[in-house]
Amino acid sequence: MSARAPSEGPRAVPALVTRRSAINDGIQSFRVEIPQADVDYLHDRLANARWPGELPGTEWTRGIPLAYLKELTEYWRTRYDWRAQEARLNRFPQFTTEIDGQRVHFLHVRSDRPDAKPLLISHGFPSSVAEFMHLIEPLVDPAEGQAFHVVAPSLPGYAFSTPLGGTGWAMGRTARAWAELMRRLGYERYGVHGGDVGAGVSGMVAGLDGEHVIGMHVVTDPLTAANVATFMPGTADRLNEDDPVDKLILDRMDAFTREGSGYLAIQNSRPQTIGYGLTDSPLLQLAWIAEKFHDWTDLPIDRDQLLTTVSLYWFTGSGASAAHTLYEQAHSSDWGAPSAVPQGFAVFGADETVRKLVPAPADAHWSEFERGKHFPAMEAPAQLAADLRAFFGPLK
Repeated sequence: MSARAPSEGPRAVPALVTRRSAINDGIQSFRVEIPQADVDYLHDRLANARWPGELPGTEWTRGIPLAYLKELTEYWRTRYDWRAQEARLNRFPQFTTEIDGQRVHFLHVRSDRPDAKPLLISHGFPSSVAEFMHLIEPLVDPAEGQAFHVVAPSLPGYAFSTPLGGTGWAMGRTARAWAELMRRLGYERYGVHGGDVGAGVSGMVAGLDGEHVIGMHVVTDPLTAANVATFMPGTADRLNEDDPVDKLILDRMDAFTREGSGYLAIQNSRPQTIGYGLTDSPLLQLAWIAEKFHDWTDLPIDRDQLLTTVSLYWFTGSGASAAHTLYEQAHSSDWGAPSAVPQGFAVFGADETVRKLVPAPADAHWSEFERGKHFPAMEAPAQLAADLRAFFGPLK
């Protein structure tokens, strides 16, 4: 038995807030409904998993440790409640539409506040819209400050934005789809926000749809900034090993190249091959994602929220298609056009290296937070929501 696609239809969705009643331009209501047979199959596969041995004393140096993954797997199988998390997702109004031949799934949560501003938020890898479960409500219904109508799409090839409709879904094509999505929803002026791949998509949306984008806000952290720098030609040449800050950046870039980039190298070169394992083995899909959440966070995250993202990848078989989109970007020459819209940056786990690596304009909104890393919507949702309100609030 294989994991099957969830059913969908025009059934009513319990909403956090009032939403538009009109659905047009091919937009259909959507509800997450994973068949019980698929849930049972997942539990059977986890109960009968084959485990490798482990060399003593290696801990995290060679990948996710055996004891750590066994404990997390047992929790996923026996204590994690998919139906409860499915119900949490279904509290958000959800929809699907087809854009440029690709099915696009998105959350669309409208605020009751008359001054609310539309905000398009994009997740990255290895993530999903479940990353925003603790962020959306403070944006839609804040105790004070700016409120937002939140639009949160699943990237093409991720979760319910599957199956992948064909080749070519790099960030530029996704950005064009996002601009079309906001047009279909009737938003003349809107803000964009994202992290990781979502930051790149947000920047491209701002560049190609600047007439309608009021501002671009992205999140980063020192390790992400250094990792991204390894792919930017000439970065190392501009850094001086005699400067302590530059030396720290160069060391991080070197460490990522030698020890941290293997997952990306495989997906950037052989997405079909790794896709077989990610689609067939829930153990591999769990390890593939959980390792990155361990390495790329320094604040506690909701374990159930993490496993909801893993479950979305597993139930939809999107580990393979997500890998294909990373391959597309690695082989794309489309990096978007410069944008003149106001820009905001929120740096989590900030240190002195990020200012040297992030090409922020002199007048950009810049916030630094001592803790948090790659997934601030999960690690520090209150701080992120406050920064989004501070940045977008004054923009017209």
